[in-house]
Order: sequence, then structure tokens, then C-alpha cells
Amino acid sequence: MFLEHLPVENRNYGWIEVICGSMFSGKTEELIRRLKRVEFANQSLLLVKPLVDNRYHKKNVVSHQGRSFDATTVENAEDILKKWTNERVVAIDEAQFFDSKLTEVVNKLASKGVRVIIAGLDMDFRGVPFGPMPELLCIAEYVTKVHAICVSCGNLAQFSHRLNKEEGQVLVGADQEYRPLCRHCYTTAINQ
Repeated sequence: MFLEHLPVENRNYGWIEVICGSMFSGKTEELIRRLKRVEFANQSLLLVKPLVDNRYHKKNVVSHQGRSFDATTVENAEDILKKWTNERVVAIDEAQFFDSKLTEVVNKLASKGVRVIIAGLDMDFRGVPFGPMPELLCIAEYVTKVHAICVSCGNLAQFSHRLNKEEGQVLVGADQEYRPLCRHCYTTAINQ
């Protein structure tokens, strides 16, 4: 659980927060929860998502539970800096889909005094680190790992098991394409 031990509000420095986990673990729900608090505090905010993420809405960030927040779509990580107009908070959803420049971009923002909140899958369907997420986890001041519930046994799940035979790393989808599994059930499923 994120304990919100954040620096005092009158700071002149920024930081990076990463929310990670498997599909259906509540990453976007947690991101939206934090953004609602930012909005309530009347802090300026920029929320971005990658152009490839068009599952529920072309523009908005939408959780699997249907909660939504206005966002700006960008094609690559450097576009985030082009869209940034000195907002105090920059949030990024589906960070795993961005290019390797994302680490550099968020470091620049944090160095300029921005609170950067990132949400993304830490592993792909094969159980290996996904996109820029490993580097982001290393440079973040705050990391929150959230878990889904294994749909096979009910234990905590950290794997996103793909239900079809598509081999490409990126397959944007929801519960028709993926299901959350614990380590034991994931290992069993991939060895069948």
C-alpha cells in the first residue's frame, strides 16, 4: 500500500512515483485515485498515455472498472516534454508501451520540480521485464507494486497470462486476451 510519505508541498524539487503490477491489478485505478487528489488540490496536471492504447477510449485513460480521466495521447516519450506546459504534476499511464527515452524524459521533469506519477506493467505475458519499466523502477523515489487475484486459485497474482497464441510482445487487450495468474498457476499454464 502506498503510504504517501511525500515531501512537503512547498518544495522546489520533484520526484518519481511508479505504480506497477500485472493486468487487472488496479494500476490505473490507483493512478486515477492519486490524480483525483491532485485535481482536488487544484494542482496543475498533465496526464498522458501512448497512442497505441485505444482499448476503451481513444483519448481518456480508462480503468478496467470504467473509471475515466481526461488525457493527452502521445506517440513517443519525447512528445511528453512537448506537451508539458509547466504543470506541477505529470502522470503517465501504460508506461511499458513507451520507448527507452521515457527514463530520460521523467528524470528531466523531476529535475524541474515536477511530481511524476507513472503506471505500467512490470512484466509482459512471458514474465520478462517490459519496456522501460525496469529502469523506471530503479530511478523512482516511490514504488508501489499492486497485485491482481489469480483467477485459477485465488492467491495474489503477478503474471498476465495471454490466452491466445499471438507471439508479439504488444497486444493491447483486456479480459478476452489476458487473465491474471499467480506464479504456480502461470507456470502450470505455460507448460501445458
